[in-house]
This record gives sequence, structure tokens and C-alpha cells, in this order.
Amino acid sequence: MNKGLYIHIPFCLSKCPYCDFYSVAYDGDTANRYKDAVIRNLRYYLSQDENLRFDTVYFGGGTPILLWREICDIMDEIQPYIASGAEITVEANPCCTDENALCSLKAHNVNRISFGLQSGNDNELKALGRRHNSKVGADAVKTAYKAGFDNISGDIMLGIPLQTSDSLIETINYMTSLPLSHISAYMLKIEPDTPFSKRQLILPDEDGYANIYLETVERLSDKGFRQYEISNFAKTGAESRHNLRYWRCEEYLGIGPAAHSYFNGERFAVGRDLRAFIESEVQPAVITERECGDYEEWAMLKLRLSEGLDFDTAEKRFGVTKDDILKKCRLIPDDLYKTDDKTISLTPKGFLVSNAVIGILTDI
Repeated sequence: MNKGLYIHIPFCLSKCPYCDFYSVAYDGDTANRYKDAVIRNLRYYLSQDENLRFDTVYFGGGTPILLWREICDIMDEIQPYIASGAEITVEANPCCTDENALCSLKAHNVNRISFGLQSGNDNELKALGRRHNSKVGADAVKTAYKAGFDNISGDIMLGIPLQTSDSLIETINYMTSLPLSHISAYMLKIEPDTPFSKRQLILPDEDGYANIYLETVERLSDKGFRQYEISNFAKTGAESRHNLRYWRCEEYLGIGPAAHSYFNGERFAVGRDLRAFIESEVQPAVITERECGDYEEWAMLKLRLSEGLDFDTAEKRFGVTKDDILKKCRLIPDDLYKTDDKTISLTPKGFLVSNAVIGILTDI
């Protein structure tokens, strides 16, 4: 059976003040040693199963595009193990992207680029501490398209300090004017121990967040981007196949510090320690649990998707019947969910309060 592969690239030129992902300052020598450690680990896991094949590969970070040469080397290593028609994604920041890097990645069978655009408003980009402006972002996307990428994703940040309805519309118009096939729209979350957590930021209140989110869903839909997950929107056929693995409880192998895996029936995680990863023969991973959890975990992941959860699988895998689930629906306002004969799913309003709704639906 084909599986997914996630490779964490933890290097950045500088850290954004809101970011809590594991990253370190870029250094060329360390990056090369890191590439060698990634390849060493890949060889180990591939040696354990001669039939292992990957039909999604995702280089996340960090700023993976910084290591485009190293990524090309990694792709050379794993090419024999890539399934036909695989989706292969590299995350990129606009300020670190050029035509040479993109053309080289394309030549090594990378076929999807995901840009951290965040906003089309220069004041908002400055407030977020981004290194690029809206023109640099647009130019990067156009350069990727010119290099042959027709599957390009862009991120939008919602709830930016002083973001208004007008600036949100400006960003959505900006994003949808570019050759993007996929858009992720994330709420700004203030994480502990980040520079943003130490500032007195003016952020939207609960109603403000709700209005921003629902307006984003509606306007992206009008522009042809169908919502398929709480935070993700795509043109037909451009959904992120790799990320769908996570929400559908399908297996994937994670390589690198802070990477997580669900592989061969086990969930395991690697510590946030670059040095330990580089110096270890095999990445020091800790098993967190076996199999894909229980009904509560499965339902939580499935209900993130617009397709929702199907009653038949709930009963066959977990013994939870359609009637069990529909009884819980009596406790939920009608505009937060929808059902048909086979499935239950959340509406955009339901996604806004998904934790509460899912808590009710899984209390069985």
C-alpha cells in the first residue's frame, strides 16, 4: 500500500514573530549535514520494507525552498520509491524563491509549491514581520507558474492585527487574481513564548473572527475555491492529497526533528532537536500510541472535512450506529451541521465552533 512522506526542513532566514514551528537559523554547512541525515534515515526505513512506495511527499518547514539543492538530492535518492502520479510539495517563502530554484525542483519531479503569502496588504505583511511585500509575493507565484507549476497553493492569515473587512477583500482579490489552485486560510493564533505573545496586540473579538472567517468562505467559494476542510479551499481536483492523509487516518512517515508519523500501525514523534537528529544513526523517535486511536479521534479528524464522517464506517470500525450519532444531533443547532442517508458533516458555521460540536457528537 502506498504511504505518505513528510520531511521537515527546519531552516529559516529569520523567525516570524507569531511562529511556533520548530526552526533554526540557516547555515549552509549544517544544511548539508542535515540532508545527509535525512537520506540516511530514508535508507533505513526503505531497507525495512522493499515494497514501500510514497504517493504523496511533502517538504515542510521552516523554509524548505532555502534548501532546494538539498531537496533535489533527496528526490534523486527516493525517486525509485515514488509511486506513479505522486503529489510532491515544497513549501516556499516568496523572498527566498527564484526561477533557478523552481526550475530545478520541477526537473526533479516536484509538482506542487505552497507559498506563505499570508496577505495582499503590505501593512498587514509588515505587522506580521514578513520579509516580503505583496509585489514580491505575486512575482514569486507567477515565476512558479512560468516554471511549469500548475498546482500552486497560497496561505492567507485571518485575524491579523487591525485587519478590516476591506483589507480582507483586498487580500482575497489579490490571491484569486494569481494562478493559484489551492488556498489555506488560517486564523492567527498567539502561541506562548513567541514575540507576539509579549505584545499588546489589537485582535478581533469572537464575533470579529466569525465574520472574517465566514466572509472568507463565501468569497472564496464565489471565486471557485470549494471548501473541503476547515481551513482549506481548492479548485476542482486541487485538494492537498498529502494533508488529506492526516484527516483520513492514512499512514505517512515523518522524517526530521519535530516530525510526526503514523506508520506501520504506530504513531511516533521525533524530538525538536536538530543536533540529535543529525548525530543519530536513526532518528530518535518516541512511540505515542498504536493504531489510529478510537472513535473520538477518528470522528474529530473526519469532521474537519466537508465530506464529513460516514455512518457505515463508524458502525463497522467502532460500533457507533447512525442512530447513536443522530440522537446527539438533537443537542446541536440545525445550522451547524448537515446530514444525508450516509454522512454527517459540519457547515461553515459549524466549523467555527467545531470543538464544541465534535465534543457533543463524540460523547457516545
